Amino acid sequence: MDTLDTQVAPFLLLLLFLFTILVSGTESALCPFDLNYVDTLTWDTSTCRDPIDTQHCCQTLLSLIGIGLSQHLKQTSQFQLQDNNTSASCLSEFRSKLSPLSLNTSMVSTCFQNSDFVSNSSSCAGIENIQDWKQKVGLISPLDTSCSGDMNGQTQCSICTDAGFKVTADLNQKDPNSTKCFYFTILYAAGVVNQFGPSNLGTASCILGLPLSTKKGSWNKEQVLKLVFGILGALGGVILTSVLIVLFRKWDRRRRENLYHRSIENSVRNSVLPNAGAKWFHISELERATNKFSQRNMIGQGGDGVVYKGTLSDGTLVAVKEILNLESKGDEEFCYEVDIISKIKHRNLLALRGCCVTSDNLKGKRRFLVYDYMPNDSLSYQLSIAGANRLTWPQRKSIILDVAKGLAYLHYEIKPPIYHRDIKATNILLDSKMKAKVADFGLAKQGSEGQSHLTTRVAGTYGYLAPEYALYGQLTEKSDVYSFGIVILEIMSGRKVLDTTNSNSNVVLITDWAWTLAKSGLTKEILDESIRGEGPEKIMERFVLVGILCGHAMVALRPTIAEAMKMLEGDIDIPELPDRPVPLGHESFRSSLLFGLQRSGRSMPYFSSYETNVTTSTM
Repeated sequence: MDTLDTQVAPFLLLLLFLFTILVSGTESALCPFDLNYVDTLTWDTSTCRDPIDTQHCCQTLLSLIGIGLSQHLKQTSQFQLQDNNTSASCLSEFRSKLSPLSLNTSMVSTCFQNSDFVSNSSSCAGIENIQDWKQKVGLISPLDTSCSGDMNGQTQCSICTDAGFKVTADLNQKDPNSTKCFYFTILYAAGVVNQFGPSNLGTASCILGLPLSTKKGSWNKEQVLKLVFGILGALGGVILTSVLIVLFRKWDRRRRENLYHRSIENSVRNSVLPNAGAKWFHISELERATNKFSQRNMIGQGGDGVVYKGTLSDGTLVAVKEILNLESKGDEEFCYEVDIISKIKHRNLLALRGCCVTSDNLKGKRRFLVYDYMPNDSLSYQLSIAGANRLTWPQRKSIILDVAKGLAYLHYEIKPPIYHRDIKATNILLDSKMKAKVADFGLAKQGSEGQSHLTTRVAGTYGYLAPEYALYGQLTEKSDVYSFGIVILEIMSGRKVLDTTNSNSNVVLITDWAWTLAKSGLTKEILDESIRGEGPEKIMERFVLVGILCGHAMVALRPTIAEAMKMLEGDIDIPELPDRPVPLGHESFRSSLLFGLQRSGRSMPYFSSYETNVTTSTM
């Protein structure tokens, strides 16, 4: 018997060891954050009750689970969960917390998948934890200075929201393929920056966008009337007189506030109306068109504005751009931009369909520009498409000529001429027939014919800026020609303006790369492989050479846009490519650029592609 016990004991110990491993493995899949706040917060559950509003219910549930993810971020420095098992455990527990509230818990499976909350380096510019965030955004971002206080106030909430859009735009510019940068931004603001924490009602409502319930603690009109009449009956005529005085003062204050807001709207409208041929929209029309400016309708955002897709009452698709940073820019610049765009009547330039000016106590001043919606997005997007849907040679040729015609109209048909200052692939939009329209005239500047300008502040996009403009602020029509040359080379080669693929070398500008190949007799190698053989090789090479010539570093050696069009169409010969100075991507050029900018009091021109500041010119 003792011998049998001796033989069985090791076997029992082995079973105990395996059971311990099994239990510990099960525990590792538990949700790492506490979801008890789900049934303690006074959040609005109406959209998740029959009849269910799927879109808004999913948005509400995403904001609700964002509270837990914000807490998890603060505790672990990780923006998302470690694996699918942990994510599944959190969603299961989240579903169980919703069940006692008599909600349809199947909405959790409808709205989310396990992989939605699992750590993935491709979610947002390679960011997975707070250390990655600070490397990409900086040690102190606009969020850190704007989102730390009490978010119950409308002003503080608006400041924090604007900062969130700014940080998100900067991240999306670094990685246009990112899908979750906006969500990462609000998780960081709510969980790390805000001192009250994500479960605070003000923080949850403002930063995470959680709709709050109005049932608890609210007073209806009947209760207010009972209270008022009770006080009146108890205190008599003295209280009645006091109440009437208070009511009159409130009415008078609201009247004066309304007059103030209407005067703001009318002053802007009267400044623009004499010159604008566009329709004036009421804010209610734009709210209906964009589903109250829903995030689902957002199609673009940047440092100066957010763009929404909308459908007007007659079924017309439009793009609605809300201008941000109004306090720093002022209405004068908004009126200037509307005035500039209103002068444009050309098939290759995106025309203004309408405007909206509004002002109130809740959201303050708001300014909107309304354009036709371009179904084929931007040239930048089309160049990023791979496979059978890539741009063909005839389409690329047509787009280049369309852009040239649009610029020629700005430079020669409008008096005095207009310089766009921000020609680039993202500002060239494509309609349903793949016809190009130059857009975003927020940086446009009207000049005096035959004269160049020196601007007090350079604005544009690094890589597309002409050297003389970046260094000295010298602005001419050939500044646009330089940017046009960059666009031609991007279209013909399929490459981006800056090549950062080789981490061991300096950043290579597309002009330096193309010029080196062309000078070596390898012009054909510049062409995108997908279009080689689609058309006459000599014509394709001619387009490449025109792009190199337009993108020459020296102003005097660039053609005008009219001369470039004749070269593209074969009406005049292309001169022999002149030599170039030191490559623009060379370290010595960047040093001289930095020195020139420091002397002029400006910073290195890594400017936002959405910047709409119009600078003051000095003759």
